[in-house]
Amino acid sequence: MGSGCVKVTKYFLFLFNLLFLILGAVILGFGIWILADKTSFIAVLQMSSPSLRTGAYILIAVGALTMLMGFLGCLGAVNEVRCLLGLYFTCLMIILITQVAAALVIYFQKETLKEELSYIVIDLIEDYDPSNEDRRNVQDVWDYVQTQISCCGWTGAKDWERNEVLINRSMTQYPCSCSNSSKDSDVESGFCNLDTPVNGTATYSDWPVHEQGCMDGVEDWVKDNIGIILGVCTGVAVIELLGMILSISLCKNIHSEDYTKVPKS
Repeated sequence: MGSGCVKVTKYFLFLFNLLFLILGAVILGFGIWILADKTSFIAVLQMSSPSLRTGAYILIAVGALTMLMGFLGCLGAVNEVRCLLGLYFTCLMIILITQVAAALVIYFQKETLKEELSYIVIDLIEDYDPSNEDRRNVQDVWDYVQTQISCCGWTGAKDWERNEVLINRSMTQYPCSCSNSSKDSDVESGFCNLDTPVNGTATYSDWPVHEQGCMDGVEDWVKDNIGIILGVCTGVAVIELLGMILSISLCKNIHSEDYTKVPKS
């Protein structure tokens, strides 16, 4: 490889690693967002499922390591340091293998994750109690989901018939966040009273609420976010492959470091 090709490879490798550094920061930021987010459905999963919190820490670790690899790649390319390029290539290969293994695990466990999500939401609905301050955050998030998606319950409003508070009140109240009535538009949490209870009792069919359950809407939300994650991971994987090719090519064609230039103590 001529000196001109070596220079071109070196600067292409630098640019790829600069982009790699940025994408690593995106992965790191996504992991932090999962831990910090309190205003979307992911907060329900985070508080109810320890596996999501663990996954967030893994994303943070992968993002930080990806940024470090990008930095090493930039440094090794600009200064033509073989040991850094070799270390960079090895770490990229390990990260790529790990990403592929994680993607396969998620793909083959998706039905299990879906069932776990159903159990989490049903338990949340059954235990929903506006007076319970300890669960206020997660309950507010679920109210937010029902309001934004215009849905009620997981498979439908009938799920709320399992709620202990509503059972004790003979179903004469209903979740305000499920309401399709304009008079409840300013109330997005807690329970609202029926205007005309039937003989002191009622059923979910008497409630002025949305008939559609939130399952379809939440699945669409999860699919949309998975698409973003997969898109980012695919972009990172492509850059990783290009980085591996360029780094091994540059490593084989640059001259050995002149250790006589290293200052002696």
